[in-house]
Amino acid sequence: MINKLLYILVLNILFSLNLNAQNSAKKTADVVPFQVTVKESTFKGKNALELEMKGEANGDNTLAVLKDIEFHNGIIEATISGQPLASAGETARGFVGIAFRAASDASKMEVFYLRPTNGRANDQLRRNHSSQYISIPGYPWEKLRKETPGKYEAYVDILPAEWVKVKIVVQDETARLYVNGAHQPTLIVNDLKQGKNIRGSVGLWIGPGTLGHFTDVKITKED
Repeated sequence: MINKLLYILVLNILFSLNLNAQNSAKKTADVVPFQVTVKESTFKGKNALELEMKGEANGDNTLAVLKDIEFHNGIIEATISGQPLASAGETARGFVGIAFRAASDASKMEVFYLRPTNGRANDQLRRNHSSQYISIPGYPWEKLRKETPGKYEAYVDILPAEWVKVKIVVQDETARLYVNGAHQPTLIVNDLKQGKNIRGSVGLWIGPGTLGHFTDVKITKED
């Protein structure tokens, strides 16, 4: 047990990335953007990376992938915020989340994301869609909602343009999403669609019409 704990502690030191570090010159250099723009900013009192989708973006491969990370099982923690752009349409929800086991070319990934404007909507159905799991390729939210309604999304109390702490715990084919320090997961996926053996990086993910901010990203590898 001591050896295992020491191993995890060492990995925690070696594979932690804090985007709120004072050395801001390395922030944008630590990610590879796909169909998004990335810049350094200050948001709600924190130094952060700010993401927006490019106009020609197509599909759900809209993220900034962290460099030099290979992740399979473990824990991903981050503080994130999403809000609709002023120019966004009525269907914009401030989609913001974290991708994991992401391919270096963004062709494959698993994603947990939030719809912040749904968190306190007056429509209960919208509330039920506050958090979401998708898998790329092959499993966008539309397909999952149509074929297995309610299985890959859940309610969580969140607000747009506010910091939200998320924790993702991944073990083989299972992933759990925890929000704002809750002891119980908001969303559990027991059948990750890309398979239990896939490895990859971690990505900062946004959806259409979103202004996203990310900070305090920490990755703990456990395999």
